[in-house]
Amino acid sequence: QVQLVESGGGLVQAGGSLRLSCAASGSFISINAMAWYRQAPGKQRELVATITSGGSTNYADFVKGRFTISRDNAKNTVYLQMNSLKPEDTAVYYCNAHALVRTQRGTYNVRDYWGQGTQVTVSS
Repeated sequence: QVQLVESGGGLVQAGGSLRLSCAASGSFISINAMAWYRQAPGKQRELVATITSGGSTNYADFVKGRFTISRDNAKNTVYLQMNSLKPEDTAVYYCNAHALVRTQRGTYNVRDYWGQGTQVTVSS
Protein backbone atom coordinates (compact mmCIF):
# COMPACT_ATOMS: atom_id res chain seq x y z
CA GLN A 1 0.00 0.00 0.00
CA VAL A 2 0.98 3.58 -0.65
CA GLN A 3 0.03 6.48 1.58
CA LEU A 4 0.01 10.08 0.35
CA VAL A 5 0.05 12.81 2.97
CA GLU A 6 -0.61 16.38 1.87
CA SER A 7 0.20 19.56 3.73
CA GLY A 8 0.42 23.30 3.14
CA GLY A 9 -3.16 24.31 2.56
CA GLY A 10 -4.78 27.24 4.32
CA LEU A 11 -6.41 30.64 3.99
CA VAL A 12 -4.75 33.32 1.91
CA GLN A 13 -5.79 36.64 0.40
CA ALA A 14 -6.15 37.05 -3.34
CA GLY A 15 -2.76 37.65 -4.91
CA GLY A 16 -1.01 35.63 -2.24
CA SER A 17 0.93 32.38 -2.41
CA LEU A 18 0.83 28.91 -0.91
CA ARG A 19 3.00 25.84 -1.32
CA LEU A 20 1.47 22.40 -1.09
CA SER A 21 3.47 19.27 -0.37
CA CYS A 22 2.60 15.61 -0.77
CA ALA A 23 4.83 12.85 0.56
CA ALA A 24 4.45 9.24 -0.51
CA SER A 25 5.29 6.39 1.83
CA GLY A 26 4.62 2.70 2.14
CA SER A 27 5.51 -0.32 0.10
CA PHE A 28 6.19 0.41 -3.56
CA ILE A 29 8.86 -0.17 -6.18
CA SER A 30 8.76 3.31 -7.65
CA ILE A 31 6.56 6.35 -8.02
CA ASN A 32 5.90 7.21 -11.64
CA ALA A 33 3.74 10.20 -12.56
CA MET A 34 2.40 12.42 -9.82
CA ALA A 35 -0.28 15.06 -10.05
CA TRP A 36 -2.41 17.61 -8.27
CA TYR A 37 -6.15 17.76 -8.70
CA ARG A 38 -8.70 20.04 -7.11
CA GLN A 39 -12.40 19.99 -6.37
CA ALA A 40 -14.46 23.03 -5.57
CA PRO A 41 -17.85 22.76 -3.85
CA GLY A 42 -20.49 21.57 -6.27
CA LYS A 43 -17.97 20.93 -9.03
CA GLN A 44 -16.20 17.91 -10.42
CA ARG A 45 -12.62 17.12 -9.56
CA GLU A 46 -10.28 18.64 -12.13
CA LEU A 47 -6.65 18.16 -13.06
CA VAL A 48 -4.34 21.00 -12.07
CA ALA A 49 -0.85 19.79 -12.98
CA THR A 50 1.16 16.65 -13.63
CA ILE A 51 4.82 15.72 -13.43
CA THR A 52 6.60 12.59 -14.61
CA SER A 53 9.43 10.86 -12.78
CA GLY A 54 11.74 12.52 -15.28
CA GLY A 55 10.42 15.97 -14.47
CA SER A 56 8.22 16.69 -17.50
CA THR A 57 5.28 18.85 -16.52
CA ASN A 58 1.85 19.77 -17.81
CA TYR A 59 -0.60 22.34 -16.51
CA ALA A 60 -4.26 23.14 -16.85
CA ASP A 61 -4.77 26.38 -18.76
CA PHE A 62 -6.31 28.07 -15.74
CA VAL A 63 -3.07 27.80 -13.70
CA LYS A 64 -0.43 28.29 -16.38
CA GLY A 65 2.00 30.99 -15.40
CA ARG A 66 0.81 31.00 -11.78
CA PHE A 67 1.37 27.47 -10.43
CA THR A 68 4.53 25.34 -10.56
CA ILE A 69 4.66 21.61 -9.92
CA SER A 70 7.93 20.00 -8.87
CA ARG A 71 9.14 16.84 -7.17
CA ASP A 72 11.97 15.45 -5.11
CA ASN A 73 12.36 11.83 -6.16
CA ALA A 74 14.71 11.07 -3.28
CA LYS A 75 11.97 12.09 -0.86
CA ASN A 76 9.07 10.75 -2.96
CA THR A 77 7.49 14.16 -2.57
CA VAL A 78 5.64 16.39 -4.99
CA TYR A 79 5.08 20.10 -4.52
CA LEU A 80 2.70 22.68 -5.91
CA GLN A 81 3.81 26.29 -5.66
CA MET A 82 0.76 28.49 -6.12
CA ASN A 83 1.27 32.19 -6.80
CA SER A 84 -1.13 35.00 -7.72
CA LEU A 85 -3.97 33.07 -6.15
CA LYS A 86 -7.53 33.97 -7.07
CA PRO A 87 -10.80 33.33 -5.21
CA GLU A 88 -11.73 30.84 -7.92
CA ASP A 89 -8.72 28.73 -6.88
CA THR A 90 -10.58 27.90 -3.67
CA ALA A 91 -10.95 24.13 -3.50
CA VAL A 92 -9.77 20.96 -1.83
CA TYR A 93 -6.50 20.00 -3.48
CA TYR A 94 -5.68 16.31 -3.87
CA CYS A 95 -2.37 14.62 -4.56
CA ASN A 96 -2.33 11.67 -6.95
CA ALA A 97 0.42 9.17 -7.63
CA HIS A 98 0.90 6.26 -9.98
CA ALA A 99 3.02 3.73 -8.13
CA LEU A 100 4.61 0.50 -9.26
CA VAL A 101 3.83 -2.05 -6.59
CA ARG A 102 4.40 -5.77 -6.09
CA THR A 103 1.18 -7.64 -5.50
CA GLN A 104 0.66 -10.47 -3.05
CA ARG A 105 0.79 -12.88 -5.99
CA GLY A 106 4.25 -11.64 -6.85
CA THR A 107 3.27 -9.73 -9.96
CA TYR A 108 3.92 -6.04 -10.60
CA ASN A 109 1.21 -3.48 -11.28
CA VAL A 110 0.94 0.28 -11.60
CA ARG A 111 -1.77 1.46 -9.24
CA ASP A 112 -3.42 4.79 -8.61
CA TYR A 113 -3.33 6.40 -5.16
CA TRP A 114 -4.90 9.54 -3.68
CA GLY A 115 -4.18 11.74 -0.72
CA GLN A 116 -6.84 12.85 1.75
CA GLY A 117 -6.97 16.40 0.38
CA THR A 118 -5.98 19.77 1.76
CA GLN A 119 -8.22 22.84 1.77
CA VAL A 120 -7.11 25.99 0.00
CA THR A 121 -9.25 29.06 0.54
CA VAL A 122 -8.56 32.34 -1.24
CA SER A 123 -10.39 35.39 0.05
CA SER A 124 -11.18 38.40 -2.12
